[in-house]
Amino acid sequence: MTIHRFNFKKFQVNQDKCAMKIGTDGVLLGAWASLDKNPFSILDIGAGTGVLSLMIAQRSYAEIIDAIEIDDNAYEQCVENFEQSPWADRLFCYHASLEEFAEEIEDKYDLIICNPPFYSENYKTENPQRDLARFQDAMPFNQLLESVSKLLSSNGNFSVVIPFKEKDKFFELAKTNNLFPNKLLHVRGTPLSEIKRCLIMFSFEEKKLDINELVIENSRHKYTDDYRELTKKFYIKM
Repeated sequence: MTIHRFNFKKFQVNQDKCAMKIGTDGVLLGAWASLDKNPFSILDIGAGTGVLSLMIAQRSYAEIIDAIEIDDNAYEQCVENFEQSPWADRLFCYHASLEEFAEEIEDKYDLIICNPPFYSENYKTENPQRDLARFQDAMPFNQLLESVSKLLSSNGNFSVVIPFKEKDKFFELAKTNNLFPNKLLHVRGTPLSEIKRCLIMFSFEEKKLDINELVIENSRHKYTDDYRELTKKFYIKM
């Protein structure tokens, strides 16, 4: 395995053309997103390498797994990764912005997944492609949630990973689009570190929020049993 290719147990992901490489956030979301309702159709917003779609393809029997990606290079890479996977016949990537896609597509999806850009700080790097992938102004949360509310089926779920510090704002924006949190997973790097990420499942149904916590490591490279259990179907060394 090199920096340009990430090998999982059942598929490979090339990432040399993508600004954002395979990371813990995406893998956690791909492993955690609920498939309890056996979705027929799935949408991956801002696919990047396509890793989320590939993980969901491995986990599910969904017949339609669509992805959208606006960046030219990432789109090409996503298509390449889809075509070389065992599930190529179920995976399709659209080269479009979320706004364009939501306006043009009349289909509804039973599951929508997204690992959005969420660095909202005021600085930018010297790499426009990386900025597009990482900064929230490329896909504002209000635009994301408004589009999800249009594209999600009436009984569908929307699963997303965001920074813990953005949680309250995200919940407020979701509510204005009639989306309600049903499941919440707080993620800590170590037992004593602060909560860094939130994995959240939304639906149009308002009900009691199910809250859990995941710690990734007990110490450096000493992964917790919970983390191993969640990711063991994907990581080669788990």
